[in-house]
Amino acid sequence: MGARGAPSRRRQAGRRLRYLPTGSFPFLLLLLLLCIQLGGGQKKKENLLAEKVEQLMEWSSRRSIFRMNGDKFRKFIKAPPRNYSMIVMFTALQPQRQCSVCRRGRRSTPFSIIQRQANEEYQILANSWRYSSAFCNKLFFSMVDYDEGTDVFQQLNMNSAPTFMHFPPKGRPKRADTFDLQRIGFAAEQLAKWIADRTDVHIRVFRPPNYSGTIALALLVSLVGGLLYLRRNNLEFIYNKTGWAMVSLCIVFAMTSGQMWNHIRGPPYAHKNPHNGQVSYIHGSSQAQFVAESHIILVLNAAITMGMVLLNEAATSKGDVGKRRIEKELPVNSIFSKLFAFSSGIQDLQLHQFPALFLSKLTTFYSLMDYSFQGGYRKIIRFYEVRGCGKTREEHMRKIYH
Repeated sequence: MGARGAPSRRRQAGRRLRYLPTGSFPFLLLLLLLCIQLGGGQKKKENLLAEKVEQLMEWSSRRSIFRMNGDKFRKFIKAPPRNYSMIVMFTALQPQRQCSVCRRGRRSTPFSIIQRQANEEYQILANSWRYSSAFCNKLFFSMVDYDEGTDVFQQLNMNSAPTFMHFPPKGRPKRADTFDLQRIGFAAEQLAKWIADRTDVHIRVFRPPNYSGTIALALLVSLVGGLLYLRRNNLEFIYNKTGWAMVSLCIVFAMTSGQMWNHIRGPPYAHKNPHNGQVSYIHGSSQAQFVAESHIILVLNAAITMGMVLLNEAATSKGDVGKRRIEKELPVNSIFSKLFAFSSGIQDLQLHQFPALFLSKLTTFYSLMDYSFQGGYRKIIRFYEVRGCGKTREEHMRKIYH
């Protein structure tokens, strides 16, 4: 049965082959060639990806941050295939761009300091990733300078620097892939947190040792110790209330102006509009601030405090002709109200809502009313002086109007 069944099966297979259409053989040949081509293309992509990763690893072994021009940017970042994430810092470090560190005797500007600090923080972050145990070929750090990759800036419609962007392995960068430098700052820790949110790669930042704080503390302790030693026979100045009040006010001014926030977040000193070149010292959002804004608020708070002290002194002065003359010539009350109105106006620039706007309008109205009140008060005092009224009448009128 087995010997008879074998020839019959061969005959059936032969009949099937005879029944195949004569035009199907070119189709089968084309399908076979297509499969071979697809397999070769896939292998070619794998080889190209391996070459790109090998080249990036070689650059990373030399430097934590490698520079890119337009050709390298298009080849390693824009063109597929790509299975790695790339963090790119777009900057302008050439002296003619007025953004680099002004060396060799050139005078530094706030924007050059911003560029230097951002570059240093970016270098610290890249070094922390390169020398960490979790270092792999899934994340790389690069830099594109404006003079080396002008076409890249034009392609991305980028008009400001520094700017940090994340280019994912697949797809185009989204809005969240651009680091919000103005709101968060450029500290290495903030950059590491942003990278962890975008790539799930956690980087522990290792900063180089900085002994400037230790040296400053040692000098301060030495200065205080030397002062106490020289005044060891007379330590009454320790119980001086005015001195301690001044120290306390300095601490309060520093904290209320946002110096601690600046120390934690590391915001830029100011912002320069790339379109019209206008410099902004006040941030438009209530969630962030510039360093210059802290300095302005500190000076205003100090001036307002001094105005309150002068108002108190003017109200409690008795019999001092010099103080009374200054009180007549200098409208301390009006100056104090104008300073408070200016401070409220700065808050109005950020909040755009009550109570900042209300306080700004109220203090402006109070300033105008106080100005007219001061004029009427001086006329009344001058009237009593002409009539020969004594000091008691003048003090009586001052009590009424103050």
